[in-house]
This record gives sequence, structure tokens and C-alpha cells, in this order.
Amino acid sequence: MSRIALVDDDRNILTSVSMTLEAEGFEVETYNDGQAALDAFNKKLPDMAVFDIKMPRMDGMDLLQRVRQKSAMPVIFLTSKDDEIDEVLGLRMGADDYVKKPFSQRLLVERIRALLRRQEVMEADSVGEGETGQILTRGQLTMDPLRHSVSWKGRDVSLTVTEFLLLQALAQRPGFVKSRDQLMDVAYDDQVYVDDRTIDSHIKRLRKKMRMVDSEFSAIETLYGIGYRYNEE
Repeated sequence: MSRIALVDDDRNILTSVSMTLEAEGFEVETYNDGQAALDAFNKKLPDMAVFDIKMPRMDGMDLLQRVRQKSAMPVIFLTSKDDEIDEVLGLRMGADDYVKKPFSQRLLVERIRALLRRQEVMEADSVGEGETGQILTRGQLTMDPLRHSVSWKGRDVSLTVTEFLLLQALAQRPGFVKSRDQLMDVAYDDQVYVDDRTIDSHIKRLRKKMRMVDSEFSAIETLYGIGYRYNEE
């Protein structure tokens, strides 16, 4: 049973999300500010954590910075802000994913499961098991699934779990078209409903992040009415 820490000053979110996670078989610990969470983490770390960004005493950014000094446990940020600068900053500081409020609790559960699966793969690889951590190189793109790292022309790019999975799915077979339905299957559990526009939004944000390190980035091609294709450069 994985232990999940929820850190948010909104008691309604703590109550509702913890009930959902417990129903899914997780053990849940809740904290209503960053300092209380940090005090608990100094005694025993959870398997992963979900942090709100804006909290009293110690916000999510400060808490993440403290945690990253001694642990690489998976962390998801929750935020009500609509500023992509906060997202990029959080990811560069070491957050693994980012979910904006209001959010689907089912979607949050699937993001948590995805990060825990990735953590299991990393631990298995560290003891010599499995071959799922092979580095993917396509032209100027390099992806390391175990470290969840991406670089383009040697420059690091900070991506969420969803963005990473979509880019990986496209780059695995350059020149082949992936439909939106196929990409939804890659990024989401089949119990989670998302529409086409959700995938389009993720691809748009993915391109924007790639263009932050290379304004000429054009490796992801849109085929209108069909899907997307990765063209190796």
C-alpha cells in the first residue's frame, strides 16, 4: 500500500481527495500547511506527495525545495493559478507533474498511479531488472524515461508526465501518424474520459516548451482531422 501525502490549506480538498485515494487503496496523510508537512517528512517520507502551491507558513515551492535537498520522491503540484511561468519554475525545481484547480479527482489518481509506476521502474532498474529505461534518441531529441528527462539540441526541457508520454509516443516511430484517440490511450487510463481538445491543448503546451529552448522547433506536425506526427530532424 503506497503512502500519499496531501498538502493543501483547503480542508475540503484534503477531505475529498483523501477519501478518493483511500477508496483506491492508498494510505493517505494530510497536512494543511507546508511547515507541518516538512516536520512530518523529516521523520518519515511518504512514497509520493501532492502539494498545493499557495499555502500559509511555507508554500509549495519552498516545501519542494526543502524536500529535494534529501529526496527524489515523486511530487505533483496543485494550483489555481493560470500562469505557465509557475508551472515551468515548479518543474525545473523538481516537481514531476502539475494539475490545475479545479481538477478531476479521477485524473489526479491516474497521474499518481503513473508516477508510482515510473518510480517502481526506476527502482527495478537500479538493481538491474528490466530494460524499460533505454534512452531514446531521435535527431536533436534525447529522452530518458527513467529520469523523466528531455533535452533538445543539448538543452534541458521541463515536461509534465503527460507531455513526456505524448512526446515519447510520437518520437518512438518518426514519420508515423498518431491519432488523437491513440494519444489519449497513451496519456490516460481508459477509465478517464478526455476529449480531443485536451490532447490538442497538451500538444500546444508541449510545442511551446520546446520552442522556449529552440524557437525554430517544428518536429511535431499537425495533420488536421487526423492527428500528429513526429518528423525527425
